[in-house]
Amino acid sequence: MSEKAPGASGGLFESLKMLTATLVAVGHTRLELLSTELEEERERLGAMLISTLVALFCFGLGAVLTALLLVVAFWETHRLLVVGLLAALFLAAGAAAWSFALNKARIKPRLFHASLSELAKDRERLTSRP
Repeated sequence: MSEKAPGASGGLFESLKMLTATLVAVGHTRLELLSTELEEERERLGAMLISTLVALFCFGLGAVLTALLLVVAFWETHRLLVVGLLAALFLAAGAAAWSFALNKARIKPRLFHASLSELAKDRERLTSRP
């Protein structure tokens, strides 16, 4: 009477084969997640770069034209005062923008966060089994 248990039909090699297939499937899923995160990060950086360049160009052109307008308007009376105030204003705005950019660089989202958390869950599941 050789009754086989429901899960013991293939023996050791079948179990190893199933384990390998499972590990390959898990690895494949994690690599897909990783590639998706890389693509999202690349798109985010590209959009941020383009919008930053357009904004810098527009603000720079606007600042130059505003400065020119103010210097021409006060040409006869206070041209040096206006040029000095505008220079101080632009330097302060540049310092504030630099500080903002540094702050944004420090608090960026962690790269591969979802992949790392999934791998940590996988490791926890594998080590918690008896």
